[in-house]
Amino acid sequence: MQLQPITTTPAELADLAARLATQPRMGLDTEFLRERTYRAQLCLVQVSATGLAGCVDPLTLPDLDALAPVLRAPSVVKVMHASRQDLEVLLPAAGLTRPVFDTQIAASLTGLPTQVGYAELVRRLLGRELPKAHTRTDWSRRPLSPEQITYALDDVHYLLPLADLLQEQVHALGRSEWLEEELRSLDDAASLTIDPADAWKRLKGLGNLDPARLRLARLLTEWRERNAIEHNRPRGWIMEEAVLREIVTQVPRTQEALETIPGMPPGLARRRGAELLALVVAAEVPQPTPPLPPRQKPDPAKTALVKRLAEIVQSVAGDLRLAPELLATRRDLEQLADGVQDAAVLAGWRRGVLGERLLAVL
Repeated sequence: MQLQPITTTPAELADLAARLATQPRMGLDTEFLRERTYRAQLCLVQVSATGLAGCVDPLTLPDLDALAPVLRAPSVVKVMHASRQDLEVLLPAAGLTRPVFDTQIAASLTGLPTQVGYAELVRRLLGRELPKAHTRTDWSRRPLSPEQITYALDDVHYLLPLADLLQEQVHALGRSEWLEEELRSLDDAASLTIDPADAWKRLKGLGNLDPARLRLARLLTEWRERNAIEHNRPRGWIMEEAVLREIVTQVPRTQEALETIPGMPPGLARRRGAELLALVVAAEVPQPTPPLPPRQKPDPAKTALVKRLAEIVQSVAGDLRLAPELLATRRDLEQLADGVQDAAVLAGWRRGVLGERLLAVL
């Protein structure tokens, strides 16, 4: 495979893009940082195709406009591994990258773990051991050493042969339509972004909140998400989740009460206290603040039903030699037990192999 020098100029990028545009498929990966920002910082793009491999440096290029049409071209399949984060990072710079063949998704349909890593997949299917020397590299620092570039290129070097093997295995198992269905889920750009109004859905343990406190939790998480986006800072830098939960629990109504929230940074209370107290007012929590309702004990009937559903999942997964969580998650089963009829397990190929059996015991 021909090693191209790292692409750092618009002319070089245009030449690389033109070569990739003639290929039926290409390997694709990214390196990024998101520890200090809300939006991940795209630091490197690695590409491969028959006879070539190279890195694109978005930190020195003015933009990726020359490469974007190739990433969006329906005629060029982008082979990636565990692609969702990469697709999210590429979205602002190049639009929705598609179509994608995800080797992790394909591997899961052959019976490998649903979260199998790239290096492990290369080891299992190709018998190659990938070095781990640069797993903690700060990819935003320049210049990159030849060793770093070689390490980065390893992440795309084996993607095309992996895709060939996995496609053969999936076809031999009669699961090609399953794979096509799973890959179609990557075509939804909306799934790669978060609506601030829906940020509360990421919080766990909201089951024992009264309606007013739940409104407060929604308002606080939306406020935090919008501020994180506006200032391009991690959510936790805007407000730690533990502090958010304490506000929801204690419902402070004065500046003094806000400042005594456990873990509350003094600067946050001082600078943003009026905004946070306004959210408490907007949530319309009754006064005096009602005590939190006691945590509900699990419903024995529901617990037994979920256990029965899980046993069916385990049985079907064993017959298919697939990881059970690929077929249905615990949340899927709890939704079914609650009477929800649009759970993922009742759609597409999962309904045929498992969903109907689950419905039969409801």
